[in-house]
Amino acid sequence: MTRTLDEAISEVVVSDNCSGCGACCLLDPGLSMALDRDGFLRPVRREGSATPDAQRLSQFENACPGRIVSSPRPRGASRHPQLGSYLESWVVWAADPESRHRGASGGSLTALSTWLTETGRVNRVVGATAAPQPRRTISVTITDKATALAAAGSRYAPVATAAVPDVLDPRGAVVAKPCEASALARMAAGLPEAERPVILSFFCAGTPSQQATDDLVRELGVEDPETVTGLRYRGCGWPGDFTVTTPQAEHTMDYRTSWGDRLGPSVQWRCKICPDGVGESADLAACDYWETDERGYPLFEEGDGRSGLLVRTERGRDVLHAALEAGVLLGEPLAAEKIVAVQPGQTWRRSNLWGRLVGARLGGRHVPRYRGFPLQRLALQDLRRTVRAIRGARRRALASAASRAR
Repeated sequence: MTRTLDEAISEVVVSDNCSGCGACCLLDPGLSMALDRDGFLRPVRREGSATPDAQRLSQFENACPGRIVSSPRPRGASRHPQLGSYLESWVVWAADPESRHRGASGGSLTALSTWLTETGRVNRVVGATAAPQPRRTISVTITDKATALAAAGSRYAPVATAAVPDVLDPRGAVVAKPCEASALARMAAGLPEAERPVILSFFCAGTPSQQATDDLVRELGVEDPETVTGLRYRGCGWPGDFTVTTPQAEHTMDYRTSWGDRLGPSVQWRCKICPDGVGESADLAACDYWETDERGYPLFEEGDGRSGLLVRTERGRDVLHAALEAGVLLGEPLAAEKIVAVQPGQTWRRSNLWGRLVGARLGGRHVPRYRGFPLQRLALQDLRRTVRAIRGARRRALASAASRAR
């Protein structure tokens, strides 16, 4: 008997492999995304909505990043075991001082969103921004500089950008997490370039629980979270502070503490086994281009932000070079290895991932299929580290299973 789309989605959710990207909502208007008890977005069926046909099930199984993620190999691209395929690598920043100041890392995606819409290259850019109650994060439609600046800066909280209706409109663009970029690219696979949206992405360390944001607000002394009138995770300087505003005061915490000690440890399981935190399925992928200490660890002193930028596709190359020629972005070519050097979190996770996946399977977990990533080759470079990863993942998987059984 053929299973239903609801059953296939439930398998992904129950196994903790859902990333909360929301792409399944594009396949079924009866689905929406809602926060679960752990503070993550998960698909739920609206009461009374009909289940779609079998074709939708096939599309889901081929696109959901909780089931499958692939590493693209565009023709003519260079290949790096940690960064994936790329045509060019750059360090760039927004020429506009306000975009650079308000953006998370040099304002490159903010500047591109402004330029793409105001020049008519696209009719809109789908991204993420603070909700009217700014402790929450929602998707947003960017159509000009004002809406781009309002959405500037990272949002370290659940949001389902891939669930926005018509996000695959070929006249538009989207700023998406890597898992969202993967889902959208797989949904649009086989279509001519002109029939796909421009996909912009960024290096991602995972989606923290909404509860982590709420806890952090209270930790900063805001007794009634409903009084929050503004919440910024970073930006307005680089890397920028976690900042909560109420009618009475402004409360801040430095980035190293807010992300490293509070938000980062709360990321969902699917993010901990992500093979692609670097946006391999995008046309362009941006990241922080940190200064580092003598150990290669990123420094978080305030300064003017810069973005590492990987050109993944010919379309991405066209966008970047046109933006550079127009003076929207400033920058220079950069050896890809220099991006690797300032992103130790990404390289550590990919190098440990094969061991984590093996350990998770040994502990009884189901994991997604990852195609084209050199995970086993990276794991063999340090067998002792890989064995530790296997043991740790197996132990956590068994503990999680025991907890669910109680």
